[in-house]
Amino acid sequence: MAKAIHSMIRVLESERSLDFYKKAFSLEVADIFDFENFTLIYLSNKETEFELELTVNKGHEGSYELGNGYGHIAFSVGDIEAEHERLSSLGFAPGDVKSLTHEGKKLATFFFLEDPDGYKIEILQREGRYL
Repeated sequence: MAKAIHSMIRVLESERSLDFYKKAFSLEVADIFDFENFTLIYLSNKETEFELELTVNKGHEGSYELGNGYGHIAFSVGDIEAEHERLSSLGFAPGDVKSLTHEGKKLATFFFLEDPDGYKIEILQREGRYL
């Protein structure tokens, strides 16, 4: 059986992204692999084994075009309102907290946030299927 181990995104400035992911999600550097043309930075926290891989392409200038294929990465939290307030206080401008229902039942409580490179991140209340 396959096991999901990481998701990769390309970032322009490693320090800016490391600061954001540490403050927003307590992600710390697990490994760094520096190559001639790029650097791979793996981030993780104690909540899960799943990692976020930041790829920094050396010499790349300007923003990456995210296109219309990438959706988002998601994190679950114990208290969605407190997390929204915390991220707001850090100046990250999260979107409004919303609820989603399916067949008359609440499916999710969530909001979205963008990282410094424009990648969308969904923050979900830890409940139901989103434990």
